[in-house]
Amino acid sequence: MYTAALFDLDGTLIDTEPRSHEAWSRLFRNHGVPYDEATIKGFAGRPGREALLDHLPRFAGHTVDELFAEALGYTALPDMPPVKAVPGALELLVRLRALGVPLGLVTSGTREYARHELGAVGALGFFDALVTSDDVSRGKPDPEGCLKCCAALGVEPATVVVFEDAPAGVAAAKSAGADCVAITSTKSPQALVAADLIVPDLTGMSWPPVIASDSEV
Repeated sequence: MYTAALFDLDGTLIDTEPRSHEAWSRLFRNHGVPYDEATIKGFAGRPGREALLDHLPRFAGHTVDELFAEALGYTALPDMPPVKAVPGALELLVRLRALGVPLGLVTSGTREYARHELGAVGALGFFDALVTSDDVSRGKPDPEGCLKCCAALGVEPATVVVFEDAPAGVAAAKSAGADCVAITSTKSPQALVAADLIVPDLTGMSWPPVIASDSEV
């Protein structure tokens, strides 16, 4: 029996992909640094500062913190794509809360960012524990965040379902020993094959999720 549910934020609960894509693209464009679609997709599901380290030598004279602050500033501009809840996300949170299921958030974003984005879609009050990039030394795919969130909720990882949308998040959940439901909001099913269950979004998601055991596969 599952005792808790953990959620990623971007792409899992809220659809920030269009905004994030434009913010990172704008950063590269404004600095005259060549990029392609694969470059921008490489930022999905990873802490922004960590992903920027891969490209830092191309931004001569700038620090990771400077570049991250610049990209974050772009997300607040009025011409950026809006943020909205992923289909079915709020309904699932309401249902889980009504059932008394402990809820945790594990995100590669900062605590300030997570609280702001959750508040923007009316989801902040649902969570019993938030684990952000401020709380870990190693981001996804390392399981540190997932394990810390389980500890904060007082549950064993093996009794938890983690909802994710990116390969790094799926890997973190599985490394922690949890089951994982992946949604294809930002990645193809093929990229999420390590998950226990793959769905297009959270619409109509049952609790507990129907996940086949190894003996049933």
